[in-house]
Amino acid sequence: MKEVRNLVVDASEAGDEGVRLDRWFRRRWPHLSNIQIQKLTRSGQIRVDGGRVKPETRLSAGAQVRVPPLPDAPPKGEEARAKGIDARETAYAKSLVLYEDEEVLALNKPAGLAVQGGTKTVKHIDRLLSAWGEGVNRPRLVHRLDRDTSGVLVLGKTPAAAAKLAGAFARRKAQKTYWALVQGHPRPQEGVLELPLIKKGIGDREMVVPAEPKEPGAEPAETEFVMISRAAHKAAWMALRPRTGRTHQLRAHMLAMGHPILGDPKYATDASRELSGNLKLQLHARRLTLPHPTRGTLVIEAPLSPEMKAGFARFGFTEYEADPEPFGRARR
Repeated sequence: MKEVRNLVVDASEAGDEGVRLDRWFRRRWPHLSNIQIQKLTRSGQIRVDGGRVKPETRLSAGAQVRVPPLPDAPPKGEEARAKGIDARETAYAKSLVLYEDEEVLALNKPAGLAVQGGTKTVKHIDRLLSAWGEGVNRPRLVHRLDRDTSGVLVLGKTPAAAAKLAGAFARRKAQKTYWALVQGHPRPQEGVLELPLIKKGIGDREMVVPAEPKEPGAEPAETEFVMISRAAHKAAWMALRPRTGRTHQLRAHMLAMGHPILGDPKYATDASRELSGNLKLQLHARRLTLPHPTRGTLVIEAPLSPEMKAGFARFGFTEYEADPEPFGRARR
């Protein structure tokens, strides 16, 4: 882009709380680096409503942004290679779709695929989102699932939709129902576990463990649970609903109850490891109910993953035994 333009921030871009200037630029021109944006604001080439601004300045709907000449984006082929997205992976990303409209995208996340990248993680959901485009067209994550947990993952397709969806999770308006296969026969069979959790170094790894309520760093954590079925006294099929969103909450809570989730290599006992055999983590985000950003209520279900099907086959469970809303009878 070689000319100066004055662009108006759309309401869908700003959301209810405004959008940071640097993020607004990166969504429209994803090839720009943060350093380039900082230089353009510091020199006064980028202005908002005629005034100088900083990269963290929030833009409200209707704000007029002076956009100076910008460097060209790399050719599409180079950009695609840099992101590692090819036609095959684009098709794979699209095959994960459970639900999609102009504002919301819901994916069936496979077990073993991380949601976001890290130092040693190059394959993840966030990278696959390039299949829907870049900049303002790129869907945005609004919650997370553990790498080895399968099931429903919801994203916002516009900044405003993402903000409203994230707000639903923050205000506990989103109801998440997980299915899990655990060791033993839990008693009571339904209820709510309120047990604070804290991250600690255990041996050579970091784990989430029970904590005293007033312990520094402890976070309140609540999990509602209902037993759906059981295989004698060996294993039970549980419906779990986290009322809080702590890291590894369900896995740590079930271990604390004495009924670890089968196939869990981290939150396990000798007995659960022996019973698990070669099973992978038996935890699945089955159902998600939450307000749509602009209309009605979304109810999205993910079919059983291959890993969970293996567990069901091992213990003789059939998914059609389950009540779609198993918490209707649970104690409040």
